[in-house]
Amino acid sequence: HAGKLLLIVNTASQCGFTKQYEGLEALHKELESRGFAVLGFPCNEFGGQEPGDAGEIRTFCTDHYQVTFPMFEKVQVKPGDGLSPIYAWLEAATGQVPSWNFCKYLVGKDGKPIQFYPSKTTPDAADLRAAIDTALAAK
Repeated sequence: HAGKLLLIVNTASQCGFTKQYEGLEALHKELESRGFAVLGFPCNEFGGQEPGDAGEIRTFCTDHYQVTFPMFEKVQVKPGDGLSPIYAWLEAATGQVPSWNFCKYLVGKDGKPIQFYPSKTTPDAADLRAAIDTALAAK
């Protein structure tokens, strides 16, 4: 994913924010040709809302939300033993730790985190979209 603008999201299939998959997929499809990608990292640390295995998660995302963006294996996003390396890096770079499912990190084409967005920030939120557009326009 080097050289792409990334939106990294900790996801869950049984969460009140699960409907954000729809908006995440819309962003991914609309902006993929411009060097943007959503990356989904399932997480079961908040309310046990992602109990399935990788195959079940992929089937759910495909069947219910037609997700085409990359979905990775389940990861740990809370600090402690087993913390995913990508989340260790994101948290160290931003000082922000996901407090629930569907927290988002915008990472620039240069590989540096730009901004953290909490779960309540929807994929179509004006501030998120403005940051994406600005980062895509940057050389």
